[in-house]
Amino acid sequence: MALDTGFPQDLSRRAMKAELLDADTEAALARAWRDNRDERALHRLITAYMRLAISMAGKFRRYGAPMGDLIQEASLGLMKAAEKFDPDRGVRFSTYAVWWIKASIQDYVMRNWSLVRTGSTSSQKSLFFNMRRIQARFEREAEAQGVTLDRATLAQKIAQELGVSVADVEMMDGRLSGTDFSLDASQSSDEDGRTWVETLADDAETGQEQIEIMHDADLLRHWLTDAMMTLSARERFIVQERKLRDDPRTLESLGEELGLSKERVRQLEAAAFGKMRRVLEVNSPEVRHFVS
Repeated sequence: MALDTGFPQDLSRRAMKAELLDADTEAALARAWRDNRDERALHRLITAYMRLAISMAGKFRRYGAPMGDLIQEASLGLMKAAEKFDPDRGVRFSTYAVWWIKASIQDYVMRNWSLVRTGSTSSQKSLFFNMRRIQARFEREAEAQGVTLDRATLAQKIAQELGVSVADVEMMDGRLSGTDFSLDASQSSDEDGRTWVETLADDAETGQEQIEIMHDADLLRHWLTDAMMTLSARERFIVQERKLRDDPRTLESLGEELGLSKERVRQLEAAAFGKMRRVLEVNSPEVRHFVS
């Protein structure tokens, strides 16, 4: 069933005019959808409780998200609730749907509040939506008692209240206290000031490093070629198929092709590596791990 994507005002007016379902009708609609996948029953159930979704979406407007997006997420939560609701448990659909609607909106707010992911664990979500409220309460109580709370004590009290770690409280305090800045922004008010992106280290290899990497690769390729030439044709084939393919073959498949047992192919592979190791050790001890 497609979601209504009209303007929030229009959707709100339509939701307020929707029917109010009694417990028996609600249960009948839920069973029709669960047992028979009756889309008309689902549509009627969702429409009746859209006012609940819109009401809950409105409580999250202070986080700066567009109301239309919040309603859309609330609608998705409502549909998830309808999909998972079991009318035989004796619980009203509205009671069950509240959790799904709230979870859907909260996930959306946290995903879009900042370009930097704010958090995804249950403790981080609890901090994101409750820390400032609890912090304000503790500060009011301390002020009424004539006490000043330092940051460390306040963090400990918040952590104890929410059952999270002090480290999580300090992390979330830093995220909520700051805002996103563009790396292209100037570090100063001067027009010629450096941008923040210019202060980032460049991880790319320098020209000298690239030359050294190419030289080492050519040298290693030369050593491996020499080592491969000391092998018999069958040993070279086994090494190529086992180590030089993007999708290495199994001992069993090679045994079937060569008319050998799986164990015999393993023995030939080990013997080939032994030959190559001895040749490579003569050239450079540092390349032993390539054939180990």
